[in-house]
Amino acid sequence: MRQLTEKQQKFLDVLFSEAGGDMSKAIKLAGYAEHTTPSQIVKALKEEILEATQEFMASNAPKAAMAIASGIDDPVQLGLRDKMVAAREMLDRTGLVKTEKMQVEATGGVMLMPPKNAEEG
Repeated sequence: MRQLTEKQQKFLDVLFSEAGGDMSKAIKLAGYAEHTTPSQIVKALKEEILEATQEFMASNAPKAAMAIASGIDDPVQLGLRDKMVAAREMLDRTGLVKTEKMQVEATGGVMLMPPKNAEEG
């Protein structure tokens, strides 16, 4: 990981906490000049912002799993459908996706060849 300035580190620290994901607010909280734009920060910190985003998503994955489980215990709770959609999206984006089976069909025949002899190489 590369060495960040104090302001860059502060920006990353507040982005998903006090700033609530608001880039402009994080810029102000980090102490950048008033004319600093989000695009300037993204250009300088793109990889670090993406990494921080992945960490934030991963830290909220358990909450999403709990939301799905709560639907089992209370299937008539208000807003359950929206809650389930949001929870599934969160889990999908953190790599916990449901597996889907795929059936593959081929048209035409398949030819089986005898195994090669070691001498034929």
